[in-house]
Amino acid sequence: MKQKSAFHIIRRILAYSISTLISLTCLFPLVWMFFASFKKRAEVLATPLRILPSEWQMGNFRVVIQNQQRPLLNAMFMTFLCAASAVILSLLINMMAAYVFARMEIYGKKLLWSYCIITMYVPGITILITSFLVVHRLQMLNTFWVLLIPGLASGYAIFFFRQFFLNLPISLEDAARIDGCSRFGIFWRIFVPMSTSPMVVQGAGVFLGYWNSFLWPSITITNNKALYQVMPVIRSMQTDYGAEYGRIMAATCLAVIPPILMFVIFQKYIVKGVYLSGLK
Repeated sequence: MKQKSAFHIIRRILAYSISTLISLTCLFPLVWMFFASFKKRAEVLATPLRILPSEWQMGNFRVVIQNQQRPLLNAMFMTFLCAASAVILSLLINMMAAYVFARMEIYGKKLLWSYCIITMYVPGITILITSFLVVHRLQMLNTFWVLLIPGLASGYAIFFFRQFFLNLPISLEDAARIDGCSRFGIFWRIFVPMSTSPMVVQGAGVFLGYWNSFLWPSITITNNKALYQVMPVIRSMQTDYGAEYGRIMAATCLAVIPPILMFVIFQKYIVKGVYLSGLK
């Protein structure tokens, strides 16, 4: 018994040590970025590497915030507005489509489902030019809608919710139908409240996708400063400031605040949703 107990203690110590090492490895870039935002230009990439700045430079944040040519705070607000709107609309569209595929019998359902699944295997970069031509013909360039609409529907999200809906008891739906509930009422009053964790997982993915989007905003928003998105703005700072990596790191520190807050607030639901998706 003593040998077995000692073995469990050693295994636990090793597990905690490895977990701590992995956590520190993942957190090191964020820590370095934070302290680099307070460094002078020459000190950021100086060797040997120093974590703490020799002289704290608060001016990096001031210059980034006050830059009128590249309005970072306005870009963060517009990106957040676009990402939050995309989360709501994307969940609504994909969940309704998933409910149809999971619970309803319609003509051509198998063909439509095959088409939906195929879209999961088409890289977005391969249809970039086609997508640009479409939004150009629709006169959506340099508008809020060109940032929001193209990425709402997702074959993967529909597949994800469909698999979850298939595992919900059909008796709940039958009972609601006996009580006179409509199809939409069944979806809205039963399926949506029972899908909190999957919704958080998909919503977090949609939010991060829109927040970190770089290529699409760069080619569709070219002369409308009010709609600039955060990642293209940060990229443009490398041209404005040259090798002023301290200012670029300051802008990046501000840009990572919303995703980190989102994860901290919804961490419990994200972990639970990932666990449920693994079981399904």
